[in-house]
Amino acid sequence: MKFDDYLGEFVYGALDGSVTTFAVVAGAAGAGLSPAIVLILGFANLLADGLSMSIGSYLSAKSAARGDERPPFLRGAATFAAFVVIGLIPLLAYIWDFLFGMDGQSRFLIASVLTFVAFAIIGYFRSRVAHTGKGKAVAETLILGVVAATAAYFVGDALEKLIIGP
Repeated sequence: MKFDDYLGEFVYGALDGSVTTFAVVAGAAGAGLSPAIVLILGFANLLADGLSMSIGSYLSAKSAARGDERPPFLRGAATFAAFVVIGLIPLLAYIWDFLFGMDGQSRFLIASVLTFVAFAIIGYFRSRVAHTGKGKAVAETLILGVVAATAAYFVGDALEKLIIGP
């Protein structure tokens, strides 16, 4: 078993893990939710969505053409591992804050920078899977992540104002 054998699953899991977890972080930041709530929602997302993605990958592999010799369980496991490991990146600043304390204003900025780097790395590996240019794949991945996070931030902000008030 080589990493390249499961590169597609890695990209699939890592992209969804980082985008959805960062969307949770951005939405919570937009709503002004506490760091504790960010961690609770973030870890719930990591587990539930990671399992959902891995089960989907497993079931898809089981029903796919028989020419693929990679075991469906390992395809699902690769998706889950990538989802959780890379999806954890947007939460690192909040974990650090929980363990050691941090200036409240810098949590979201640090989470954004770390996630931006993660998006770029995923884009690089995505270029290998999609057989496309590295620059194009990195740019597309960064744009996707930024659009999703921006939408989540403004939805969180708008709902906080609507539900809690100005």
